[in-house]
Amino acid sequence: MQARHEVRMGRVGTIRRTLRDGAAPLVDLVYPPRCPACGNAIGEQGGLCQDCWSGLAIPSEPSCGLCQRPFGQGGPEAGSVCAPCMGNPPIHDGIAAGTLYTDTSRKLVLAFKHGRRIGLAPMLARLIGARLPPGNSERLIIPVPLHRWRLWKRGFNQAAMLGRELDSLGHGRLLVDGLERRKQTPSLGGMGARKREKILAGSIVVASKAQPLISGKDVILVDDVLTSGATSNACVQQLKRNGARSVVVACFARVLDESLDTVR
Repeated sequence: MQARHEVRMGRVGTIRRTLRDGAAPLVDLVYPPRCPACGNAIGEQGGLCQDCWSGLAIPSEPSCGLCQRPFGQGGPEAGSVCAPCMGNPPIHDGIAAGTLYTDTSRKLVLAFKHGRRIGLAPMLARLIGARLPPGNSERLIIPVPLHRWRLWKRGFNQAAMLGRELDSLGHGRLLVDGLERRKQTPSLGGMGARKREKILAGSIVVASKAQPLISGKDVILVDDVLTSGATSNACVQQLKRNGARSVVVACFARVLDESLDTVR
């Protein structure tokens, strides 16, 4: 079954690349390549201009041994534990963030999620994939779910699109409906930890048909942005209650605690 899946995904990837490369000249003629973050002209679709590339903050080592929070130059040695993890040890098994939350990454997320620039998914996923442990064909890739009304309104789940790209890159096998969001919740920005936890209680569950697939498996939980961690913690909790061996949280942009007030 897994071998057939890998062959199928390889064929799909080849077809997608062939169609994309063949149509590229026509697409460039109708829609000249522009940087999705600033709008300046660029050489090809799906990239960034030089200035915006330099505006991305890529997490570096040394970092926290539990959450991969970068310490920066002159900080503790790699493998040390950061202060937030000392005070409140995480229930996840690591964070793989493609970038830290900056003005440039914010523009990309807004263009992708709210501007419907779904063509950004491959680039965002490649940045995430660069931070993940080596690929494992038995690993499951599960997106953070949207409530059905929000999915209907937006038309797509951005986390699922990133998960599909990670699957095609060989980082695991996508289980797109592994989690369900049964209760619609408001934005959690500006709320305290206890209030966020209360609002999310019972809102996210493992889908009944996914329970036997998750037991004993390593999981990559995917989302576009990791802010306070309340939603991802609710997902991790449910996955581990249903037997997941480990859960790594993967995101394109990670907001550090001291920057939470800048997120809108």
